[in-house]
Amino acid sequence: MDAEELYRRRIASRFAAFDQDGNGHISREDFTTAAGRLLEEFGVPFRSDRGQALAAGAEAFWQGMAGIADVDGDQRVTRGEFVNGAVKRLRDNPDRFAEIARPFVRALLAVADQDGDGKAGIGELERALRALGVDEHTAALAAESVDLDRSGLVDEEEAVTAFARYFMTEEPGAGTA
Repeated sequence: MDAEELYRRRIASRFAAFDQDGNGHISREDFTTAAGRLLEEFGVPFRSDRGQALAAGAEAFWQGMAGIADVDGDQRVTRGEFVNGAVKRLRDNPDRFAEIARPFVRALLAVADQDGDGKAGIGELERALRALGVDEHTAALAAESVDLDRSGLVDEEEAVTAFARYFMTEEPGAGTA
């Protein structure tokens, strides 16, 4: 297997993280579901400022993803569209993916932030990942790995950087968020 095929397989394996309902495609509903799970996990009302920010972040993330990957315009991103979009449009520019994800990640951290300091604790990040369907062991490892400065807290830059690295790089273990 050549490096290109290996990269495509790695990106394809990330598809399931977005396909929240497991129906074989990513849609706006998957992002809405993810936001709802996070709000429920942290007891944040949808109609609160943080709830609305998370909903808006999820919508912005969906729009960015659809804009990059939904080539047939059916408002669904298939695994093939996801892989092709990532490889063709984002591989050489993970920062673009990070910027698409930033509003959602920012709002997720605000929902998980228990003391209002703009950072989420490692435990809260782990809870968020589990709410999104990540298994307990992987969620623990991922949350710890995002804390680049080992402060026990995760800020927006750490989270966005790790998120983009996880979805867009080909190096094994390069970011696990």
